[in-house]
Amino acid sequence: MLDLFADEAPWSEPLAPGAVVLRRLAREQSDALLAAIAQVAAVSPFRHMVTPGGYTMSVAMTNCGALGWSTDSRGYCYAAIDPLTGRPWPAIPDVFLRLAKTAASQAGYPEFSPDACLINRYQPGAKLSLHQDKDEARLDAPIVSVSLGLPATFQFGGLKRSDLLQRVWLEHGDVVVWGGASRLFYHAILPLKAGSHPQVGAWRYNLTFRRAAQ
Repeated sequence: MLDLFADEAPWSEPLAPGAVVLRRLAREQSDALLAAIAQVAAVSPFRHMVTPGGYTMSVAMTNCGALGWSTDSRGYCYAAIDPLTGRPWPAIPDVFLRLAKTAASQAGYPEFSPDACLINRYQPGAKLSLHQDKDEARLDAPIVSVSLGLPATFQFGGLKRSDLLQRVWLEHGDVVVWGGASRLFYHAILPLKAGSHPQVGAWRYNLTFRRAAQ
């Protein structure tokens, strides 16, 4: 458990060409980040989306930013309007933007300016199946992914679904950034194990920042 070394300063671990894990980068900001998540969810509530194949996702989701990611029986898309509320998605909170830009810059992407943030909420047993993030118009921009709450196992593969998967243990405050040669690598989250985090309780939150529009 990385938490055994909780007093250590943030550090980085190379993951693949163009990809890095920034350990504990978000930890000191976690209170503000969690408060901002609650503010976003008060406007655009978490929901379990249904995929085009009729599968109800185990992860609850909401969005903030100029565009929000969504899925239904017709497919996957980004849109400016929350289909649940009929109103625009909330703006990306300043604390989110500062963290996303800092992480991207430390990973070698100083020009990153996200216009979409997908917020995932995991309960024990929830998972995210192996997939690529490829619905964005700007595939030259990286993905910035922030973990809060319970730890999870992140799988990171290659350009083919059949490529060998690395297993990366992610804890509260860890940030993963991938772009460049790794931008379209397959990735997943294994089913979340039960537990209790002192700040978040029995949940894991994930903030995923993207550049969705041109």
